[in-house]
Amino acid sequence: MNHANTHLSPTSAHTDAASRILKRLLEGFAGSADLRLWNERYLSVGQGPPAFTLVLRDPMLLRSLVTARGPVLLADAYFRGQIDVEGDLYSALALKGHFQKLALPWRAKLALLLDAWRLPRRAKMTKTGTLLTRLAQRLSREHTRDSDRQAISFHYDVSNDFYALWLDTERIYSCAYFETPDDTLDQAQQNKLDLVCRKLRLQRGEHLLDIGCGWGALICWAARHHGVRAHGITLSQAQHDYAQQRIIDEGLQDLVTVEIRDYRDLQGDAIYDKVVSIGMFEHVGLANMPTYLSVVQRMLRPGGLFLNHGITHDEEGWNQTVDTEFINRYVFPNGELDCVSNIQLGMERAGFEIQDVEALRRHYALTLRHWVRRLEANRDAALCEVDEPTYRVWRLYMAACALEFEAGGTGIYQILASRRGVETSLPLTRQDLYAPSHV
Repeated sequence: MNHANTHLSPTSAHTDAASRILKRLLEGFAGSADLRLWNERYLSVGQGPPAFTLVLRDPMLLRSLVTARGPVLLADAYFRGQIDVEGDLYSALALKGHFQKLALPWRAKLALLLDAWRLPRRAKMTKTGTLLTRLAQRLSREHTRDSDRQAISFHYDVSNDFYALWLDTERIYSCAYFETPDDTLDQAQQNKLDLVCRKLRLQRGEHLLDIGCGWGALICWAARHHGVRAHGITLSQAQHDYAQQRIIDEGLQDLVTVEIRDYRDLQGDAIYDKVVSIGMFEHVGLANMPTYLSVVQRMLRPGGLFLNHGITHDEEGWNQTVDTEFINRYVFPNGELDCVSNIQLGMERAGFEIQDVEALRRHYALTLRHWVRRLEANRDAALCEVDEPTYRVWRLYMAACALEFEAGGTGIYQILASRRGVETSLPLTRQDLYAPSHV
């Protein structure tokens, strides 16, 4: 049964006003939750056992929700500590869809505003501050070399030790590849590295370019297990420094190099037998896709292979929505996605022949849930590396992304391509991809 008001005490006028506001705003909410107010009074909504408790610490947030109910407002309040979530964060994220659909007639809105003015005032909560909002708000979407460098630094230079707390031992910040749902994150990421190398059909002595090499996992793996000469580029100073030390520690100086370089500044023609880009394409910008693909074409030798691993959207273009606003404000300031068909069309227009396409959407949902669990388990250690708002941004963003991948609104594809009109040494079937690994 509906158990609204089960715990509510009517002794406080403030509590009564807050109760009326919350009951109206959450009317029809498909989930079930407890609400704990700033004065430790309780309210319950929905049917069945509560999946989570939403803690409201600042009554002024209710005033904002009456006039502007966007999910980004709730996310911002969570980052600032105005609200908190105890229990299942994934269930709490169902509030996003509820508030997106909520429409109040003007009479109801007026009544709620009158109640909102009855609420007590509280001191402002701690703001997210520092880089987390200021940089995202001032960055443009023009994707200049400088703005791209700032955007990458904003996301990846948070702290190497922070990422190490929840990534796998190879330190891979991209979708893993689960042969079974029970694979550990470490195993699934090694599966992914092996799969990428198999798809590229790497051979000893070949020259591999990794555009957006992260902390150097793939270039070191490819050199160690396949005997290739690998070169990685990144715009992140923290990633570069870590990868450089990793190359030394693994004794791969003769095979692996890494540098800070924008892909647009790569020099030369037909230098690499294979080119790969994993999780970097999202930062390129849709207007820059022809430039990006033309650089790959120029760097790739005739008969070579190019593997692009990137996130896609379920609709064309990067339009202004709640999701895109949240991602660009807090997570990837210059990130832009498109549907997979447009990505393939762009590759074909750039002179590529599509050889293979594989969807990894469910794999990324599993990956993200692993990351969230590991981050939550290491919360105390994470707060030694970053501030509380930054921790909350990553926790909420990755949990929300897991749900988005599970729902199919976001996808991810590995697309293998070659120069059109030039024969490759690819086998006639995919059987070699699924043969027992020698790694």
